[in-house]
Amino acid sequence: MSPGFEALVAGHICLDLHPDLSGAGREAFEDIFLPGRLVAAGPATYFTGGTVSNTGLALHRLGISTRLAGKIGDDLFGQAIGQIVAAQGPGLAEGMSVDASASTSYTIIINYPGVDRILLHYPGANDTFQADDVPVALLKQARLFHFGYPPLMRSTFIDGGAQLVEIFRRAKLAGVTSSLDMAFPDPSSEAGQADWRQILTSILPQVDIFLPSVEEILFMLRRTTYQKLCQKAESADILPMITPQLLSDLGRELIGMGAKIVGLKLGNRGMYLRTADRTMINAMGRAHPSKPEAWAGKELWAPCFKVTVAGTTGSGDATIAGLLGALLRDLPVEQALTIAVAVGGCKVEAPDALSGIRTWEDTLQRIASGWDQLPLELNSPGWHFDRPGGLWCGPCS
Repeated sequence: MSPGFEALVAGHICLDLHPDLSGAGREAFEDIFLPGRLVAAGPATYFTGGTVSNTGLALHRLGISTRLAGKIGDDLFGQAIGQIVAAQGPGLAEGMSVDASASTSYTIIINYPGVDRILLHYPGANDTFQADDVPVALLKQARLFHFGYPPLMRSTFIDGGAQLVEIFRRAKLAGVTSSLDMAFPDPSSEAGQADWRQILTSILPQVDIFLPSVEEILFMLRRTTYQKLCQKAESADILPMITPQLLSDLGRELIGMGAKIVGLKLGNRGMYLRTADRTMINAMGRAHPSKPEAWAGKELWAPCFKVTVAGTTGSGDATIAGLLGALLRDLPVEQALTIAVAVGGCKVEAPDALSGIRTWEDTLQRIASGWDQLPLELNSPGWHFDRPGGLWCGPCS
C-alpha cells in the first residue's frame, strides 16, 4: 500500500459506451429508431465514467496524488475499467473493489445528431456499494476524501441514507477533509422518491465540502420551486432563471445544515461558492486552509471562460477537481474558484470526460494569459464585480 497520497475518490464508476452515430443524421431520429430496423453505426469508443473516474482521474492529471475506490464486477466490463484506470498511472486503482457476484455498471450513450443525448444506464455493482467498500487504511492516509453520485447508488440512499452517513462518519473519524457531489435522480425512480431533505440533514454535519448542481439541490430541497422553474422554462434550461437571491438562500440553508463550504454548479453560468465561519473552516480536517480566516464568510460567483464546446460530459466533475486541487495546494478561495471553472472550461473543449484536462501549470498559464470570461451581469443588491479577480462577490463576503 502506498505510504501517502493526497486524495481518495470513491463512489460511482461505470463503463461508458459511445456508438458513433455521426453518419446517421440524414433522417429524423423518430424515423430511424423504429422496431425491427437495423441502424448503421460507426466504431464504438469506450472509457470510464462516474465520479471515481471523472473527478479522480482529473485530479491525477492536475498533479494530485490520488487513489480510487469504486466497485466493479469480475466481468469483461470490469476488466476494461481496471485496464483503463491502470493505464493512467501506478497506484490509482489501489482502493478498487471487485465483487464476483455483481455485474459492472455501464452506460450506453446515444448521441444522435441534432437530438439531446439519451443515456441507457445500468447501475450494477454501484447499487451494492457499502461503507466497507471504502478502505479505512486509505482514509487514514489521505488528506481529502471525495464521494460522488449517491442518487445513482441504491445502497447509499435507502434506509434514510444510513450507509452514506456511515461512510462520512468514518471519514470524519479518520481526520480527513470530506467532499460530497450529487447526481440528478430520475424523478419517477426510487431515488427520485427518496426523502433527500432528511438524508442531507443527516449527512451534511459530517461533510466539509458539498458540491451539487443547482438543479440537483433544488429538486432535493425545494421541489416546488424546481417544478415552477421547469414550467416557466417549458422544459428548457432553467439556469437563466437562477437569481443571486435564490443562490444566497440555498447557500445559507446548506451552511446551516452543517456544510462548511458549499459550491453550486451552474453549467454555462459558472459556479457559486459560499463558505462558513472561521471556526467551521478550521475544523475541516487535514486539508483545511492554513489561513482559515481567508476562506471564511465568503460568497462568490465565478463566470465561465470562453470556449468552443465539444462535449459537456464530466464538466461538473472536472470543475470539482479544479476546486479540490486548489484547496489541496492551499490557494486562496478566490483563486481556487477561478481555477475550478477554468478546469471545467478546458474539459468541455473535448467530447469525452478527460482528454481536455490540462496540466496544473498549463491551466494556470492559460488563466494568466488573459483568457476571456463569458459575460455575467447580476444587477442584484449587495453584489459587485471584482474585475482584477474576475469574480462576483456577494453580500456576505
